[in-house]
Amino acid sequence: MSVDCCPCLLTYKVMIKNIVFDFGGVLVDWNPHYLFDSYFNDMEKCNYFLESVCNTEWNAQMDKGKPFEVAVKERIAEFPEFEDAIRLYHSEWMKTMGEEIPGMYELIKSLKEKYPVIYGLTNWSNETFPMVQKEYKIFSLIDNIVCSGDEKLLKPDPKIYHTLLERYNLKAEESVFIDDNINNVKGAINVGMKSIHFVNAEQLQKDLNELLNQE
Repeated sequence: MSVDCCPCLLTYKVMIKNIVFDFGGVLVDWNPHYLFDSYFNDMEKCNYFLESVCNTEWNAQMDKGKPFEVAVKERIAEFPEFEDAIRLYHSEWMKTMGEEIPGMYELIKSLKEKYPVIYGLTNWSNETFPMVQKEYKIFSLIDNIVCSGDEKLLKPDPKIYHTLLERYNLKAEESVFIDDNINNVKGAINVGMKSIHFVNAEQLQKDLNELLNQE
């Protein structure tokens, strides 16, 4: 089982009232390789670009609110030989998106019968998230969202979890957070939330059933 919680919570029952989802890797698939594998047509060069040029650390700058225009300009100055590819990361960003994660729309729709208000807490640029939100129907099931790009904060910073809890008047011990990144799972636990490390919809359903006593 991948439900993570404080040992003290095993001794008595606390009712879960709030379910909070991460987005990328949980609700929708995102992978820059979808765009750049065909662009480079050279796996070694593509891997270098995504590991050393437009890498996870660089992308996190936009997730934290840095404008794409600024980040792209800075990166081109550092890697001028990759100017076209760096610009493509911005101009063709939607091509880095895949499909909705299988089974998640149905799972959340079922949850809404008991939990009519569903929450989202995501590390995502406030420039690109609105495009994604319009494109995928699963986001119609998410009622209240805290986006890192708006807050200028990134998970697993405790401040962004507290932002969610305080903005929507939620109690940490009554909330469960679901994320595919184990560091973000631990971040939720550290502020008193329960958390599930997401693998797939089937595993999540089993873990939620156990946590919510719905088996």
